[in-house]
Amino acid sequence: MIILFMQSELFSSEHLVTQATTPGMTLQNAKSIKYAVDGECYARQGSMVAFRGNLQFEKQGQGVGKFLKRAVTGEGLALMAVRGQGEVWFAHEAQNCFVVDLAPGDSITLNGRNILCFDPTLSYEIKVVKGAGMTGGGLFNSVFTGHGRLGVMCEGNPIVIPVSPQMPVFVDTDAVVGWSASLATSLHRSQSVGSMIRGGSGEAVQLRLDGEGFVIVRPSEAKPATASNG
Repeated sequence: MIILFMQSELFSSEHLVTQATTPGMTLQNAKSIKYAVDGECYARQGSMVAFRGNLQFEKQGQGVGKFLKRAVTGEGLALMAVRGQGEVWFAHEAQNCFVVDLAPGDSITLNGRNILCFDPTLSYEIKVVKGAGMTGGGLFNSVFTGHGRLGVMCEGNPIVIPVSPQMPVFVDTDAVVGWSASLATSLHRSQSVGSMIRGGSGEAVQLRLDGEGFVIVRPSEAKPATASNG
């Protein structure tokens, strides 16, 4: 059957969905990811915007340790499993989406708010950012390892900064998206005590990253967390 669309740029090939030929995730466009499911995948709760086929969505529980970390930080990675055969589209607040390929031996640390979906062949663990303690928002990030694809999102266009032993990078803890898991982290205070007493600049503490790798930041600071039932 031939489907005829009305005359409009809305129905151009740029926006029109095509049938997936292989399982896995691909960019649908700059703001969404399509996942052709043949078995299962994982995604942040509430990120499904459309699907077709025989798919079921199941909220994933978290272990006690992960639950406590999420409650303390107001962040975390609330997941759902998507199982069956079909196609599903993920997006969140029209944020920019990217697909990251991890090879065996690769690892990346990401803020939970920037994770959209990932292959079941990847594993993740929520860890305390070393050197950050409970300051700077009490940083708990998700470390991904394994072989597979990971859907990442960013509010605005990301800034990717190389890190080298000769040139550490300092980032705002509210703007950081993720970094190479091999990098060493610590807190850095950029204001003197006198400046802080006088009111400061609002940029008193940063996350310092040392080693060889990269760090990703977004061109805005995090918005205050809101209560969620997810």
